[in-house]
Parts: sequence; C-alpha cells; structure tokens
Amino acid sequence: MQKIKLFDTTLRDGEQSPGVNLNFQEKLEIARQLERLGIDIIEAGFPAASKGDFQSVKEIASIVRGSSVTGLARSVTKDIDAAWEALNHSEEPRLHVFLATSPIHMQYKLKKTPDQVVETAVEMVRYATKRFPVVQWSAEDACRSDLPFLARIITEVIEAGAKVINIPDTVGYITPEEYGDIFTYLKENVPNIHRVDLSAHCHDDLGMATANSLAAIRHGATQIEGTINGIGERAGNASLEEIAVALHIRKDFYQAETGLTLPETKRTSDLVSKLTGMVIAPNKAVVGRNAFAHESGIHQDGVLKEPTTYEIISPELVGVKQNPIVLGKHSGRHAFRTRLVELGFAMGDEQLDSLFAKFKDLADKKKEITDDDLFALVLQKQISDEEVYKLDGLQVQYGMNNIPTATVTLRRGEEVIQEAATGAGSVEAIYNTLERCLDRELNLVDYRIQSINGGPDALAEVYVKIASKSGEATGRGVAHDVLEASAKAYINSVNRMVAIEETKAKQEVV
Repeated sequence: MQKIKLFDTTLRDGEQSPGVNLNFQEKLEIARQLERLGIDIIEAGFPAASKGDFQSVKEIASIVRGSSVTGLARSVTKDIDAAWEALNHSEEPRLHVFLATSPIHMQYKLKKTPDQVVETAVEMVRYATKRFPVVQWSAEDACRSDLPFLARIITEVIEAGAKVINIPDTVGYITPEEYGDIFTYLKENVPNIHRVDLSAHCHDDLGMATANSLAAIRHGATQIEGTINGIGERAGNASLEEIAVALHIRKDFYQAETGLTLPETKRTSDLVSKLTGMVIAPNKAVVGRNAFAHESGIHQDGVLKEPTTYEIISPELVGVKQNPIVLGKHSGRHAFRTRLVELGFAMGDEQLDSLFAKFKDLADKKKEITDDDLFALVLQKQISDEEVYKLDGLQVQYGMNNIPTATVTLRRGEEVIQEAATGAGSVEAIYNTLERCLDRELNLVDYRIQSINGGPDALAEVYVKIASKSGEATGRGVAHDVLEASAKAYINSVNRMVAIEETKAKQEVV
C-alpha cells in the first residue's frame, strides 16, 4: 500500500471562504483536532498577510507536535522571512511558496516573461532552503500552463532545493483524465522528479475536486491537499474526508491509504462547521446528516437484514455513533465533562464550572441536550470571553399594526448605554438601536439564521457580517430566542471590529 500524505489547508484556504473569520482560539481548536485526526501537514495560515495571521501561525506551530505545520508565502523575500519567524520553533519548519506559471497569469498578473518567472522561482526556492529543511513549491494555475514550460520550471526548482512540488488546479478547470495526464507527463519529462513528493491541490468549481485528486493518486501523486468539508474560496477545495474514506473503501483499486484516524472524521467535520458557520449539506458525502439515513422501505428492509446491502461505509468508521449517555437536567459534572472531552474540547476546572452552570440553565429549558447544543454552549462561552460590549438588556415591541420598537441596554466596562429605535421589522429595530448605542456607522452585509436541531425548544444560531471604514467583521450569537441571538451576533461582530481597529492602531504606532 502506498502512503498518501494529507495536507490540510482549512486554516488558510478554508478561511478564505466568504464570511469566514476565525479568531486565534478557534484556529487553535481546529488545529488540535486536525492533529488528533492524523493530518500530516497543517497549513496554519499566511504569516505575511497580517499581524493576526502571523501570530496564529506562530502559536499553532509552537503547540502542535503530531503534525508538521507550514505557512504560505508569495515568491518575495519578506514573505519568506515572515514565515520563518513564525515557524522556526516548530517541530519541522516547512514553507509553502508559490508562483504562477500559466500564460494568462504571467502576462496579466505578474507582468513577467517565462524566463523571468523561472529566475524568480529558482531564486526564492534557494533563498528559502537556506532556512527551511522542507520547501514546497507550487505552480499556481498549473493546469492552464504550457506543459513543456511547466516541466522546465519544475526541473529548475527541484535543482534549487524544493522537496515537494504542488500541481494546483487553482481555478477548478481540469477534468480527471486531463489532470492525471499532467502528472504522467511530468514524471516522464522532469529528469529529477524522483527526488520530490508530487502534490495535488484541487478546487471544486466544476464539482470534480475529489475525482481530480483521486486521479492524481492514480498517476503518481503522493500528497493530497484539501480542506475539511471542502470549504474554501469560490466553490471550495477537495474534501479530505471524502478522499481518505474513498482510499479506505476502495483500497483494492487505488492500492493507497492515508494515516488518518477515521473515527475522528465526523467530530472534525462538526467542529469546522460550527466554528466557520458553514453549514454541511444534509446529502454531503461521508459527513452529511443523511449520509447514513435510509427512507426507502426497500433500503430500510435491506439494511436491517444486512447493513452492507446499502451501506458501503459503516457509520462507526467515520465516528458516527449513538451516544448511550443522554444529558439532561439531572446529569452531573462528570458526565458533562466526559462528553465534552469526547467532542474534542479540553478545558480547566474554572472554565468547566462556568460552562456547567450554563449547561444547567439550558437543561432547565430543554428536556434533552444534544451534541449540537454542547457545541453551541462552548462557542457561546468563547464569544463571551472576548466581549468588549456586553448585552445587558433587550426588549422588543411588535404588533401587526404597530411599528417594531427595540430597547437595548449595553455595558462596556462600568459604562451603561441605553437606547431605543424603530425599524421595518424586529431585527432591523434591534440593529438600528445597537447602531445608536455604539455611535458609529455600520453596514449589515450578511445575516443568516439556522436552528440547532429541530423542535420548539431548539436553539437559534445567527451569523452576521458588518462593514465599516475599518473593514469587515463577522459575528455569531446563540440563544433560545431568535431576536436575542440576532442581537448577540451583531454585538459579537462589533467586538471583533473593535479588536481589528485596536490591532491596526497598534501597528500604526509601531
């Protein structure tokens, strides 16, 4: 069996998904879970992109030991320097540096000739190898590049010291047969190709990212890049969980396997979904809610007699199982802690005490507490820990023939702010009131609401994105009441906006 390395870019390419904005604590939670999952390489971010990204990469690299941690860099020395400063204390400092190779990118974006592109690529790889023991070089937009030129530049960067060569389908353009042919061509036309790992990085614009990645393995790729749940820019990336399970189920065909701890799959998927706010489609392969559901009578009959009649993947393989412990208002601290640990959350006694009190409050309102409810509790606790503004009171008056009016009380430290305003609807009235309380001009860019589980006692989860002169910030709020969740989400986004402004102010002083 050939070992396929998995390169996870959930924290870099995945965070570039529209509307996703992870703070450091959220990134660290995901990184730790990726380590438990058995990911070989974690791309923790783009150190040169911002001070926050730099700090996150540095902290994750210093904490994670079971996976190699890498950072992305453009082909400029300052990016490589920033990556080294962030990664030099990691277990295995690794750099991911890229440069575009397609005619359209070289002409319109880089404004360089092919010879200049080769020269830059070689120079930057040589510069990087003076510090990093492992340098991965990516040919951006490789799938629309001229193959002879691609073979030429890859030969040169390998000679310069690159140890991994990535062939990305940057715009999701290629088909499986064509993608496989590129790997075959390079293996036949790059004389030193045997010295490196070949990596595949596929986007899903035409819905073929997973198929393309598997085709690359058939044609010589030894590393696959992707994200959990397939999140990422535009239509997203290849789903690593789909690739890993496909290789496991069809090992007879691919003769390849990963080192993933497959029972951690569902837990990882749920954590990424909750923290990013990107809902998993019910029919999503491997991790969707309906992936192991059977409604057809014929299917139900077959599965009851023998599961493999209609299930090629057992639910237990990816960590989907019935939980024998039902949490409710009579549950104790031990059962509560045990379930949190099973869900991947580790916390000290002080944090646990605070969370257990909130759990008891929720249990008084709900008969049964689900895993989704626990996720929401933990996330809401993380949100409250970073608050500058806190919601102290909310009252909304609404009637079919009346104008909706909201009264809000906010607290910032010892300062109490109270305002009232109207709106076309209850949520607009709340947001108009909050804007008055904050005395700043804010634009609501996005508003989404979903139910955590079903039933009349379900929690509401709201995601918002706001914009101001300082930039954009996302926030989320969880509560039994939709309007309360909406207010909390807006305030959370404002708190994140304040953090962005404070960071920028510090950078300007420096």
